[in-house]
Amino acid sequence: MQFRDLKKQYNVLKKEMDEAMIDVAASSQYINGPWVRELEAQLAEYVGVKHCITCANGTDALSIAMMVWGISEGDAVFVPDFTFFSSGEVVSLAGGTPVFVDVDKDTFNISAESLEKAVIKVKEEGKLTPKAVVAVDLFGLPADFNALRPVAEKYGLLVLEDGAQGFGGEINGKKACSFGDISTTSFFPAKPLGCYGDGGAVFTDDDEAAALIQSIRVHGKGSNKYDNVRIGLNSRLDTIQAAILQVKLKAFADYELDDVNKVADKYTSILKESLGDAVKLPVIPEGFLSSWAQYTIQLKDRATRDSVQAKLKDKGIPSMVYYQKPMHKQQAFNLPEDYGFDCSNTDELCDTVLSLPMHPYMTDEDIKTVADALKEAL
Repeated sequence: MQFRDLKKQYNVLKKEMDEAMIDVAASSQYINGPWVRELEAQLAEYVGVKHCITCANGTDALSIAMMVWGISEGDAVFVPDFTFFSSGEVVSLAGGTPVFVDVDKDTFNISAESLEKAVIKVKEEGKLTPKAVVAVDLFGLPADFNALRPVAEKYGLLVLEDGAQGFGGEINGKKACSFGDISTTSFFPAKPLGCYGDGGAVFTDDDEAAALIQSIRVHGKGSNKYDNVRIGLNSRLDTIQAAILQVKLKAFADYELDDVNKVADKYTSILKESLGDAVKLPVIPEGFLSSWAQYTIQLKDRATRDSVQAKLKDKGIPSMVYYQKPMHKQQAFNLPEDYGFDCSNTDELCDTVLSLPMHPYMTDEDIKTVADALKEAL
């Protein structure tokens, strides 16, 4: 069994995928070919924003946002403590200071209440200037922007939506990657919409920001790539990845998003019936739609989680722990053991979460196999 079965997806899309890749090879337009611009237009329309600018990867997309906003020394950027490293890494890389904020235990996403407490604390200390918040759409579920926006507006924070895992998710019919002043996503192969390598995109309705993003991704170009008006990056999406993503985007919009939600519903129904309260299942708030980058359960404690994971592995069932360590405990940030901000929910989640195999092509038999093995392991 595969954790996310990309081979099965390829076999389903093989005819269209092979034709797309061969067309790019035959065209010899390997960098910035017409497929890139076509994809950007399709992504902008799908998400519902004016501008989509593709780039080399999801981390570059976040870095570009930091550069557009001029994040630098003395700036505080608030980041969920329970997320992948890059969400905070890009703040430090820009010269700012990431301030880690606790998350909600049901949704895994940044807590608006914890965000406000952290902003107040930073302002009272007076050493940093609150500038922005990185709201991560974790495991496919958009962050609670209805609660976050009022806090951001109250304290003058820019909102960066990190939709690396959230592409396709919705809040009341509005798509993920449309909620930030700038929003980003990743096309890493295992993401809800993934390519066959690295890739990313930046989304915005702001014309001025879009022009800066276009410049930054190509060495800070001005009128052309040899007219460099600012320091930028070399961060382009390869043409072949754009062609692959066009095929995948159609499948994602036509049926994959629906199918992965059906898989999630079946998982939840079977696990609730067979395991009762032995595990905590994912929670999708009313009005929200997840794109299910991960199906993540919570177990009693770390010992139980690790034991269950080992027993699943013995039966050939892959699982993953996202994430084993809170951001504020990552050595790279060099923070004191007594961090000073309450991130107790994150501490607990790092000890208890376990992500199960999840993708749109899972069969009922696959789901039952995982559920039976999980029940036996417990």
